[in-house]
Amino acid sequence: MLIRDLFHRPQPVFSFEFFPPQTEQGERALLKTVERLRELEPSFVSVTYGAGGSTREKTIEIVSRIKHEFGIEAMAHLTCVGHDRDEIARILDRIQACGIENVLPLRGDPPKGETAFVRPKNGFGYASELVRFIRERGYPFCLAAAGYPEGHVECRDLELDLSHLVDKVRAGVDVIITQLFFDNADYFAFVKRARAAGIELPIVPGIMPITNVAQIERITKMCGSQIPDDLRGRMRAVADDEEAVNEIGVEYSTRQCRELLAAGAPGIHFYTLNKSPATAAILAELRS
Repeated sequence: MLIRDLFHRPQPVFSFEFFPPQTEQGERALLKTVERLRELEPSFVSVTYGAGGSTREKTIEIVSRIKHEFGIEAMAHLTCVGHDRDEIARILDRIQACGIENVLPLRGDPPKGETAFVRPKNGFGYASELVRFIRERGYPFCLAAAGYPEGHVECRDLELDLSHLVDKVRAGVDVIITQLFFDNADYFAFVKRARAAGIELPIVPGIMPITNVAQIERITKMCGSQIPDDLRGRMRAVADDEEAVNEIGVEYSTRQCRELLAAGAPGIHFYTLNKSPATAAILAELRS
């Protein structure tokens, strides 16, 4: 199923994001998480793509297994990092051969140890170029794009960052999924700017439930998202109490999701970090 078709239905689209583990033990744990979350009947799941294509085959393998063995619609991430056009074409051919119908093209982050993205020789430097390449070659995928309510970490000029999203939309994407954020005002302002720029696609908010204080501070520093001071203070006050952190994280994200859906968000994309309890608790509350 093409994910874009899910947004023609009246009910919210709930989806989960996973990353490919580096070990067999991690993969077994991930598949157990998928099994548990399957009971929540997600609309789809997505699987990320390691820097420089380091998890390329594992991404495709896991997406294929989730779709064909678990019966959950799935989307494969694909980045420009480290690949020339011919390699990208071969990867896309493999994705299509596996029966995967949905792809999230991204520029991608620099490989570990490098501080700046370098355009591969005969490759792509922007997600919009990758989207255009996919469309020009006639692949039938539904394509999603990343959106940044607070601006990309490398582009804090919100209007300039929005122009990059417009480029991706014009190149041929079907759905927008946002970077994680904690202040809904940022999402609402982002949607308003996007609509004013002529973007009418579904814009799905990305939510990451907080379960570990040090972890979320590290993640937000890397991606450029801001944690509101009041939330940060509450979390730091109980940082050594895992249960208390999880309780605050679930309560905050549940309230955040309810407000987003009530205001017209087409669904929620949960960044799970390959864990199920917090996401399961939030989704159960939203559906109750």
